[in-house]
Amino acid sequence: MTAPASKHPLDQALALAGQAIRSSNPNPRVGCVITTPDGREIGVGHTQPVGGPHAEVMALRDAQARGESVAGATVYVTLEPCSHHGRTPPCCDALIAAHVGKVVVSTGDPNPQVSGRGMDRLRAAGILVELLPDDHDAARAARELNIGFFSRMIRRTPWVRMKAAASLDGITALDNGASQWITGEAARADGHAWRARACAVLTGIGTVLEDDPLLDVRLVDTPRQPHLVVIDSRLQTPPAARLFQTPANGQARQIWIYHAIRDADKESALRRLGAALVHMPGANGKVDLPGMLTDLARREVNELHIEAGHKLNGSFVREGLVDEMLLYQAPQLLGRGASLADFGPLQQLTEGPLLRYVSVDLVGADLRILARVQGRDAFLLPSAT
Repeated sequence: MTAPASKHPLDQALALAGQAIRSSNPNPRVGCVITTPDGREIGVGHTQPVGGPHAEVMALRDAQARGESVAGATVYVTLEPCSHHGRTPPCCDALIAAHVGKVVVSTGDPNPQVSGRGMDRLRAAGILVELLPDDHDAARAARELNIGFFSRMIRRTPWVRMKAAASLDGITALDNGASQWITGEAARADGHAWRARACAVLTGIGTVLEDDPLLDVRLVDTPRQPHLVVIDSRLQTPPAARLFQTPANGQARQIWIYHAIRDADKESALRRLGAALVHMPGANGKVDLPGMLTDLARREVNELHIEAGHKLNGSFVREGLVDEMLLYQAPQLLGRGASLADFGPLQQLTEGPLLRYVSVDLVGADLRILARVQGRDAFLLPSAT
């Protein structure tokens, strides 16, 4: 493992953290760089797949493999070293045992089991600790990289990203249901990259019945498949649905079906296929969507990636549950058809959710728009929590 060339160890650490974006879930994406007191790099690492070593341990191992001593060294890490026994031992204990001299931390850990305790233990061991100011670029970048983890720890719900592909006039499918393919190959591959970074992909029973999708990651390389969430109020998911097939790369994934009615025979049949059934009744015979988000957080879902039809999309928007829109817009007009999200009608323009553009980019011939509902990311600033 090598750190990407950069001017500052914190920038290198952030780039390393980015290498864990498809693999570390549900753990945060963390990078670590160790240097000698005069600035020479001697070890680098990033978070490994769940159950594996964290970034600090990987960097310590890298230094050892290089034959370098880390005694008195400076450690640059993008998130506060953990101080509790989870799936792995505490990283702060590993740093203390290695006798490092200084630890520079981009941002604190929002996990209540850590939150300041890691830095306190390092200081108690005589190690100098420097925490970057909240408004430092590296601190902001570290939190943004882990927006789902921060959301789960602070809000107790995943970060909800709704993805859609539409024509320039906002049509996601024709009246006859045809939608494949509105956007081009590059946009579809890019969409799979966004699937790959999520802990779970969510869809509705309407999409399952109409499109029979796989909803796995196939168009980009990934070391893990995101879990699958199906909103199926009346337990209509067919046992022969393709979503029960093993993904092309053979990686196992969990399938959670949230339903509102009880039907012992249907539940048993779906469980035999490996699905976990979650009874979550809400109003009007529908699934309790806010309750589902809370439950998914308990299941360690950081980022939830929605790929559903206009009706379920509308329900999420109507209930104020969407944090971010990921929209691929094709340079084509389609006229009548399904919209992005069916909600309303609104009586005033000010009643619609107001978003701000995060990025607008060309992906192949299509436009990719990432737009965030205003105020939904306020929790990323520690002073706001």
